[in-house]
Amino acid sequence: MDRQQPDDDLLSAWLDGELDDVTRLGIEAWLREHPDDAARVRLWAADREGLRARFDPVLDETVPEALQRAVREGGRSQAPARWRLAAAAAGLLVGGALIGGGLVWQFQPERDVASGRGSWTQRAAVAHAVYAPEVRHPVEVNVAEGQPAQQRAQEEHLARWLTKRLDMPVRLFDLRSEGFALVGGRLLPDAHGPSAQLMYQNAGGQRITVYLRRPEPGTSTSFRYQREGELGMFYWAEEGYGCALVGKLPRERLLALAEAAYKQVEPDLPAGRPRPAS
Repeated sequence: MDRQQPDDDLLSAWLDGELDDVTRLGIEAWLREHPDDAARVRLWAADREGLRARFDPVLDETVPEALQRAVREGGRSQAPARWRLAAAAAGLLVGGALIGGGLVWQFQPERDVASGRGSWTQRAAVAHAVYAPEVRHPVEVNVAEGQPAQQRAQEEHLARWLTKRLDMPVRLFDLRSEGFALVGGRLLPDAHGPSAQLMYQNAGGQRITVYLRRPEPGTSTSFRYQREGELGMFYWAEEGYGCALVGKLPRERLLALAEAAYKQVEPDLPAGRPRPAS
């Protein structure tokens, strides 16, 4: 095929394994040469896996009449919220649709909507769940390999690259005092533009990630803590800067890491912002 930019339908079909060999190879060549599109497709896959993890236990149950009615009526029935959400997921998964970017997160628990939690924090949790277990390709830019001079060069490249793409200052936090060394980072798509993930690992192989994004104008969120399944997260958003630190660690350990990160980025932020609180 010609090296013409594939549309979203074609990328979705590639992700679902629905293309012939010639078209598939053309798409793979395109993705190798266009890392932004490759990152976007990876997040689509993360969204899909996030939906499956959230709703598969429900979909494996005997389908009750209320759920069947909710699917038939497009979610307009008075079925309980749990089944309306499952109906939305069923419509996506059974219908074969692949929803990327931020759209899939419209189906978030009502408690999250009521509490004002932004969907970007859920994407931070999904990105951690997808990439933290990776053995061979945990990051796009690895700063832990090679000689010290090579590592420093990679760190400088990573910081410059992410700063330019996110249009905000990106610091590679030094968390060694808390026992975590930087592995590297990657670019990811967010609902309103690019985001980034930094990955850290301790001597025992345990990993945490830091999700960075440029918030929408006027966004301001003081330090908060929330859980997404097994994952804990401290997050905040300033004018022009958003950060979420994610990991399978006790709240106290995550707080110590969040404080260490905040102290390093604090000089770049507006004065008078609230500090992390337990």
